[in-house]
Amino acid sequence: MTERVVLAYSGGLDTSVAIGWIAEETGAEVIAVAVDVGQGGEDLDVIRNRALACGAVEAEVADARDEFADEYCLPALKANALYMDRYPLVSALSRPVIVKHLVAAARKHGAGTVAHGCTGKGNDQVRFEVGISSLAPDLKCVAPVRDYAMTRDKAIAFCESKNLPIATTRKSPYSIDQNVFGRAVETGFLEDIWNAPIEDVYEYTADPAQPREADEVVVTFRQGVPVALDGRPVTVLQAIEELNRRAGAQGVGRLDMVEDRLVGIKSREVYEAPGAIALITAHQELENVTVERELARFKRTVDRRWGELVYDGQWFSPLKRALDGFVDEANEHVSGDVRMTLHGGRAVVTGRRSQESLYDFNLATYDTGDTFDQSQAKGFIEIYGLSSKIAARRDLHQG
Repeated sequence: MTERVVLAYSGGLDTSVAIGWIAEETGAEVIAVAVDVGQGGEDLDVIRNRALACGAVEAEVADARDEFADEYCLPALKANALYMDRYPLVSALSRPVIVKHLVAAARKHGAGTVAHGCTGKGNDQVRFEVGISSLAPDLKCVAPVRDYAMTRDKAIAFCESKNLPIATTRKSPYSIDQNVFGRAVETGFLEDIWNAPIEDVYEYTADPAQPREADEVVVTFRQGVPVALDGRPVTVLQAIEELNRRAGAQGVGRLDMVEDRLVGIKSREVYEAPGAIALITAHQELENVTVERELARFKRTVDRRWGELVYDGQWFSPLKRALDGFVDEANEHVSGDVRMTLHGGRAVVTGRRSQESLYDFNLATYDTGDTFDQSQAKGFIEIYGLSSKIAARRDLHQG
């Protein structure tokens, strides 16, 4: 039986060329798999037919938008996942759902190898290959760009020599990856970190400096899950999509940062994630109202580690799975409403309410009749600071 390779297929030049390239390099039959995670662009049937026209023996397409939102974006929201305290893991979250579909296709078609279009310089090669080895340790991985030196000029020449049905002339100055949770832009003039982004870099967000009326939205959560916007029930996917539109129209979610890649280099990235940033902002504030102090303090440590694991391609790792359990438990009481004003590139919380609230007005108020017994504070301070006081006496004596 001829060896088979499952290829993560986007429909673009590189992965279209990779179909024939892999066949020539290895003699294997190629099965193309395209996964829709809300990246927009062409119809899935068009992509499927292109893969077949480029030489794939089989081509599968999967509409994974709800799956991506419910099983990947939602856990990130519950974990307030922001790599380096800023980046909401736009690309990192999509890789494991694609990996899941690639492995399923490999099993279905009897393939022994999975291929992807990543270079040897980025994080995605790690996310794909570690994910594949975690779900299917027996499968091999191939990256034509990295392993066979499939440079862009060679890809264009190959495409033209084989008369493949894909345009080869237009090339964006940027490398772009996008899905429903956000959009990542790099390379081109952005590689000079002194250069400011220009407006044509952006697609999901409007210029926040342009004058416009503010937009007010109320997000309702149930156990950490966004279930309604302005009182209208929504799925997780619908919540992200609507806030992409509304927050994006206000310029919310633009990020320009130099981040630490897993492979050891620093990279300048420009991100747009209006829905993700708006939802994480609202979720964090509701946690402030409903999560007990010591649990909240520890969860911030877990959130950071959770985000690092996902960024580093460890979605399927034992530690990540264990942290998922903690995050779900910590979200048990994160239910209620958060009101935000979207304007000028910011999502600003202006109100919060919850039946699970730990905020006690009578304890917090400074007005007459408050229920906080201030007379107990003096003794608390004395005991709380006792160990530091004893150490200070010693240090002063020794000095």
